[in-house]
Amino acid sequence: MSATAAIRSIFAPASASLAEEQAKRENLAVADGLKRQEAGLLDELIVRYQHRLLRYLLFLTGNREMAEDLFQEVWMRVLTRGGQFNGKARFETWLFTIARNLVIDHRRKRTMSSLDELFETGSDDDRPMSVEVADGHPTPFDSFASVEDREQIATALLQLDTLYREVLVLRFHEELTLDEIAKVTRAPLSTVKSRLYRGLAAIKPKLERAQMRRLETTE
Repeated sequence: MSATAAIRSIFAPASASLAEEQAKRENLAVADGLKRQEAGLLDELIVRYQHRLLRYLLFLTGNREMAEDLFQEVWMRVLTRGGQFNGKARFETWLFTIARNLVIDHRRKRTMSSLDELFETGSDDDRPMSVEVADGHPTPFDSFASVEDREQIATALLQLDTLYREVLVLRFHEELTLDEIAKVTRAPLSTVKSRLYRGLAAIKPKLERAQMRRLETTE
């Protein structure tokens, strides 16, 4: 099966193990297609990931013009360096890594600083947290999961320090695992956990206030 066909395939609901095997096959098909520069594959990938990629860049940069410029550069990198993707990880993990590196390169050209140096706010960021991440555990985002107005979440995220914002976006918007986030950010898993919980702690009161204001306006 070609990579393009794999991207387009629609499968019936499957067990977790079957879905995992399916994802592995798809990633390998994409890797093979990129190496062979398969016609139409890049267009398929752009259609599938364009909204997620632009959203990530917008949250990371906080600037639409910059995000749109970098969006184009990311896909140029995918086109010219597709042979570097080996299919062992999910394609989106590789894609977000390229995007993050381009943001860092852009910042360095302007400030000679890395993303971490620009947005680090405290020396205790890497301090281990006593709470472990639990899948399915309620988060401050859950109360907004079923409402129409998601601008409150975007507004609250943009008020956070970039390092915390990035981890929250990758975890709850893009649904990357903590290990995948560590690969994208090139940070130890303990640091990812720390940023995740500090980010959740910082955004929780913002979302709660926004929800209270919304309820007051509907009464």
